[in-house]
Amino acid sequence: MQTLKNAAAGDIVLSMAGAIIDNGAYLSEIDGKIGDGDHGINMAKGFGLVADRMRGKELSLAEALETVGTVLMTEIGGSMGPLYGVMFTEFAAQILDVERIDNKTFSRMLHAGLTGIQAIGSAKVGDKTLLDTLVPAIEAFDEATSEGKSFGEALELLVAAAEAGRDSTVNLIARIGRASRLGERSFGVLDAGATSCALILKELSQGTRERLQ
Repeated sequence: MQTLKNAAAGDIVLSMAGAIIDNGAYLSEIDGKIGDGDHGINMAKGFGLVADRMRGKELSLAEALETVGTVLMTEIGGSMGPLYGVMFTEFAAQILDVERIDNKTFSRMLHAGLTGIQAIGSAKVGDKTLLDTLVPAIEAFDEATSEGKSFGEALELLVAAAEAGRDSTVNLIARIGRASRLGERSFGVLDAGATSCALILKELSQGTRERLQ
């Protein structure tokens, strides 16, 4: 069975931080079309702080995820800080004492993050939010696992579903947050949260796949 060694896998989060920072301007550009335009700025700020605190340290994946969660919950503005903060904190809690992460543990981690987000927000799939990326990604991973596909194959399908979910937000009308005030005028634009979520899941999944043993 394929597993990920938790220890020293914190570099996955550094790659994630790099992807968010590199796409910060793009995320704010998207957000500016139907929101207040600060999503990329806030996310890049948060992940920049994370990278600064991690650099030079050999952290486990759990420790790195906990670092992200704490920073996003306490040190960045906007509505996404608490949502992503609780997601990463819940991720970390599920693998804190796990030496080797298998596909079942990875699934529990993803579900815990989703439950955390749902506990503090009222959004559902179809509301043009990050859940339109996260939920189908988790479902695709679980379906692949139940069909007997390998951990690595399930991760590939997770990324594909996350990106399809992201793209689906173009054809949705925002029901939650600032963008919801625009009504039908929010149609035709990607959701910034769904887009950053796809980036996060891609880096998490690819980093995991590269380290599977």
